[in-house]
Amino acid sequence: MSYIKSPLSEPDLKVVGDALQGALVDLVDLSLVAKQVHWNVVGPRFRSVHLQLDEVVATARLHSDTVAERASAVGVSPDGRSETVAKSSAIGVVPDGWIKDAEAVRTLVAALGAVIDRMRERIKATADPDPITQDILIGLTADLEKHAWMFQAETV
Repeated sequence: MSYIKSPLSEPDLKVVGDALQGALVDLVDLSLVAKQVHWNVVGPRFRSVHLQLDEVVATARLHSDTVAERASAVGVSPDGRSETVAKSSAIGVVPDGWIKDAEAVRTLVAALGAVIDRMRERIKATADPDPITQDILIGLTADLEKHAWMFQAETV
């Protein structure tokens, strides 16, 4: 049951709702992964990687709120609970303990790549049913791709 009347048809709402829920899960997990790595990074590039990770966290948190609020606006109850995130995120497991700076960078390249791949699928899926949601996904994907570029530049 929804308390919010959706401006979308039922079939379009299903596509858009799935895209927004998936985006929310990936963004919440990305913020958690980046923060976990942030707390545990060590090595000669500690400070720069540490600060860069906080930028990813801020981006993911900002966009997760936008995505969740868009879901609510179209009549979909967003689910960012830990159980939901753990079951459906695209991001792999982060190693426990201290993480060398080079490994931290590789971890973020992989995490961002996984999220970006799924965001691009969502962009395609929402083009016809809801260009407004598509626009949100395009904007957040551009921000994630910028972070991915910066982390990839560190692996050369």
